[in-house]
Amino acid sequence: MRPDTPAENVDHTAEAARLERTAGLYPEDAEALLLQAAAHLELSGDRPAATTLYDRLLSSQAGLENPYLVRSLKASNLWEYGHEAEARAIIDGVRAGSPRDPAPWVIVAEALESHDELEAAQETFTEGATVLLTGVEEPPYSTHPLLFGRHRVRRMLGVAHDEWDTVADLLHSSPVSLDELHDPKRVWSLGSDNPAELAAEISRLRAELGAYREALSRPFPVAVLHWPAGELAELVEAYPSLGAEYPSHEEHLATIEGSLRELAASGTPNLGIVTGTVPSYEAFAASEGASPGEAELLPQYATTLAARGRAVEWPPQRGAGCWCGSGRVYEGCHGA
Repeated sequence: MRPDTPAENVDHTAEAARLERTAGLYPEDAEALLLQAAAHLELSGDRPAATTLYDRLLSSQAGLENPYLVRSLKASNLWEYGHEAEARAIIDGVRAGSPRDPAPWVIVAEALESHDELEAAQETFTEGATVLLTGVEEPPYSTHPLLFGRHRVRRMLGVAHDEWDTVADLLHSSPVSLDELHDPKRVWSLGSDNPAELAAEISRLRAELGAYREALSRPFPVAVLHWPAGELAELVEAYPSLGAEYPSHEEHLATIEGSLRELAASGTPNLGIVTGTVPSYEAFAASEGASPGEAELLPQYATTLAARGRAVEWPPQRGAGCWCGSGRVYEGCHGA
């Protein structure tokens, strides 16, 4: 979520202002755009202004897609400029809420870690892993930072490896092992006069840089387009030619789940679902100079939403609500 561009190469204040203006033009993307704006403000050093944006999101009348993410980012930011008590209270609330998204767990755990609260950080990483990965055979990609962060903190604490540490080791694809990257003694090699130790540290840094680059270059998901019942009814009424694509809402939902399972069975990684709205789709069609009634436009619209970060991971995390919006957990709905 946070820009990875050095402050000296970007006017972060101006970029934050641009993102705020864009959020006003595209309210359906306001949450993602304002989070990016807040990150730019943090990088510019204006942390109080970033907190104002987080508060603006949390007080919004429209429901947030990921309120725990916003709260965790706010807590991390508050602690950085002296509001420790409020940050701790928010972190406690995030942990108590047991979010089904790995990102809030990672953010609050790393906030604790960065302030030398290693025991609390390890407990938070472990709670997140317990909530999200109990009974899961293959940890989803989005949970890897949770396991890697837990491994790092436990190495700093000097505790013995457990089952999840072993899983983290297996998931780690770098030629330099996690045990070596997370070795607390690495800090001493940076001040060493021994050429061999310095060369080894350079190799470790290159391995870490490669992992960061791989994460940043990870493509957006292969996403399938989902229409809520009301939106689909409005779409077909406005553009009857699309009725052939969507005979009924129930069939539409079944087609989504079936398509994703076929893609997964064929070995396609990084799958997701994007949810469309009629105004957003009409705006997209206008930008393409095409008619919204053209069925060929639908896959392009889905790809554009995915590229804008609107996709949610499929399958959902264990115990998470179903992607269809029924209010039931995925395992008891379309995941049955």
